Amino acid sequence: MGYVEDLRKIVGHRPLILTGAVVIIVNPDGKVLLQQRKFPKDVWGLPGGLMELGESTEEAAKREVFEETRLQVCNLELMDVYSGSDFYVVAQNGDEYYSVTTVYTTSSYTGCLRADPEESIQCSFADPVNLPENMVGSHRFMIEEYVKRKT
Repeated sequence: MGYVEDLRKIVGHRPLILTGAVVIIVNPDGKVLLQQRKFPKDVWGLPGGLMELGESTEEAAKREVFEETRLQVCNLELMDVYSGSDFYVVAQNGDEYYSVTTVYTTSSYTGCLRADPEESIQCSFADPVNLPENMVGSHRFMIEEYVKRKT
């Protein structure tokens, strides 16, 4: 059982502040890695997830990317930290939370891309200006910000 699951046993569906990290992984063609998730079903997003106790956001980013994609990322560059009322979420199960998300970017990774069957349907690189329709809204915003900063 993880940290968030333990907290939920105590607080139920009430709002929590959850801290996590995502990584915008860019391949040599300038495409970004997306994960088609099982939860919420079929929605695309960036690889990443929530911190565990004692982790830094960078450690969480590296761990989550590896768990979800089997890629090892390095040379992470901090892009930004997103938080506030715009990042309030009600999950499908009724859990409420405000996310604090640290976004890293990198084009440095090793390994063979393989989606984790527990969490993902597939992982693939996509054109950052032609993203899938069914996507985590905050992740779309983060990629759009990335594109703006690169131009």
